[in-house]
Amino acid sequence: MASGDSMVNKSDFASDTGSLEYIKSSSRNIFGAFMTGVAGFFTFLAIVPLLIILTYLLVQGISTFSIEIFTELPPPPLVEGGGFGNAIVGTIVMVGIGAIISVPSGVLAAIYLSEFSSPQISYWISFANNVLSGVPSIIIGVFAYAAIVLDPLGIFGHRGYSAFAGGFALSVLMLPIIVRTTYEALKLIPQEVRQASVGVGANDYQTVLQIILPSALPAVVTGVSLAVARAAGETAPLIFTALFTQYWPKWDSAPLQRPMASLAVLVYNFATSPFENQQRLAWGASFILVILVLITNIIARWAISRRQF
Repeated sequence: MASGDSMVNKSDFASDTGSLEYIKSSSRNIFGAFMTGVAGFFTFLAIVPLLIILTYLLVQGISTFSIEIFTELPPPPLVEGGGFGNAIVGTIVMVGIGAIISVPSGVLAAIYLSEFSSPQISYWISFANNVLSGVPSIIIGVFAYAAIVLDPLGIFGHRGYSAFAGGFALSVLMLPIIVRTTYEALKLIPQEVRQASVGVGANDYQTVLQIILPSALPAVVTGVSLAVARAAGETAPLIFTALFTQYWPKWDSAPLQRPMASLAVLVYNFATSPFENQQRLAWGASFILVILVLITNIIARWAISRRQF
């Protein structure tokens, strides 16, 4: 390598005694230390909003934390006590519906794009997936309202606000995240792994299902966790589809064909309420929602640490 191409500036060092000594007073090193400080300062500024939000939620939400918030229903105005157990159950149910719809679809779509499609098809489908990921959630809520709640073609056999409509809207939000993360995870698997599998007599489907997909599974779990974290905090799609209810879900012959409560909509309704008791519950629901998102992100970080490639 030519001396002019070296990444180390020799003027930053002195060698009077035969050994190199780092010169801190060098203008190059002073500038580097200054820029490191600037980068650290702006990194701190980026973290400050998160710290402020978490601190404020902790202060406001921890005061309402009790076992009753998990077991009781939202109270009427000016009535102390109560909880939002129905909203917790509703959030889990609708996010679960969204995951049941989006996870198989997203993983299979990513497998096709990565392993079987032509470069042109992969490019255009990936482009469409990126566009879908940028669509505002309220637009997806309007689409789910028109397609599922109104059901103009009579495909679903039921019209009206329902938990299924809410889960469908969340699945549309989750799908592009799962497709993108799974696709990138499959592309990170070395090509030599595929060649070795084919070399021992495995066909394409055996290679994907028994070698490639298990190797990428930690990253797939990461994508699913991030998608769940996003869906759990969405409000607009659920206002258009699942609406809200003050009661527990009824587990009868059609439990998913009725409106269902969720934490995000409860926070929206109660935070804008003029009644102090409902505002306090809104802070408590916000705190629980942040905890759920934190848990999903911890799962994602754990999955990343388990990656094999």
